[in-house]
Amino acid sequence: MLTYIGRRLLQLIPLLVAISMVVFLIIQMPPGDFLTTYVDQLKLSGTDVAESTIIHLTAQYGLNEPIYVQYWIWIKNIVLHGDMGTSFQWNLPVSQVIGERLALTMLISVISLAIVWAIAIPVGIYSATHQYSVGDYVFSFLGFIGMAVPGFLIALILVYVIFDTTGVSITGLFSPEYQDAPWSVGKVLNMLPRLAIPVVLVGLSGTASLIRVMRGMLLDELSKQYVITARAKGVGETKLLFKYPVRMAINPLVSTIGWTLPALISGEAIVGIVLNLPTTGPVLLKALMVQDMYLAGSFLLILSVLTVIGTLLSDILLAALDPRIRFGGAGS
Repeated sequence: MLTYIGRRLLQLIPLLVAISMVVFLIIQMPPGDFLTTYVDQLKLSGTDVAESTIIHLTAQYGLNEPIYVQYWIWIKNIVLHGDMGTSFQWNLPVSQVIGERLALTMLISVISLAIVWAIAIPVGIYSATHQYSVGDYVFSFLGFIGMAVPGFLIALILVYVIFDTTGVSITGLFSPEYQDAPWSVGKVLNMLPRLAIPVVLVGLSGTASLIRVMRGMLLDELSKQYVITARAKGVGETKLLFKYPVRMAINPLVSTIGWTLPALISGEAIVGIVLNLPTTGPVLLKALMVQDMYLAGSFLLILSVLTVIGTLLSDILLAALDPRIRFGGAGS
């Protein structure tokens, strides 16, 4: 098992290097750069910008360097110093801009992921073991609705309906008096009730899709010969269900960790904008709009790394659940 994990970790190094290159190329692809956008905005507002000022800012941000030099400076600082660069629009280190926002985003996403699994697995098992029952039809209908309707649309409807009927705004994670206050027990307690809506909205589509996966995989396992033989020998239904079929049906769910975690964070971005949450979503959107390359690139790199880490975790869990996987990998 340790050999398998070590080999998988070594495989991540060239993968992460390639990902960082692709991310940097993506944020460089749109025409112009932050400085061009910034100067155009100043000119539209009637402010003249001297040519010497443009030259000075270009040199300050290293925008006059070739793209490979810019990439090398960026990735070297990240690896050696943990420095993701400076955000042009905020004029602050990227780590300072995204630090607290990323922590809140991860909090919402991890809680959502836990709820997704806690709901999807039992409901999927129930639907598979009660195929074509009223409960199965109800959960299937709700699952299709959850996959079809995006979370941000439900967020918009909730914001409008609740404000229209009660006059209470559900946007934001904190009351006005705690908005800019330092962290304290009071601020945490103020935040906890407000976490419920974004957590539910972010996890909605993930829960719906995993219910369908769990149901389909378990139905496939229950129709196999070893289950039919065990039933014929008088093995109890509960013992039979959880000893092998459920364990085998969970394998595909474990393998989805690789895309579920970044998908939750990506889904949080739009929900965060709609609900005006102090998370990474609104900041990422603004960074992409104004081509704040170090800030946008850092977000994209973090999402990519989360995908890789999620895939690694799912591979390790799958190897622990099913020894055939690590033995098969050892022989390749």
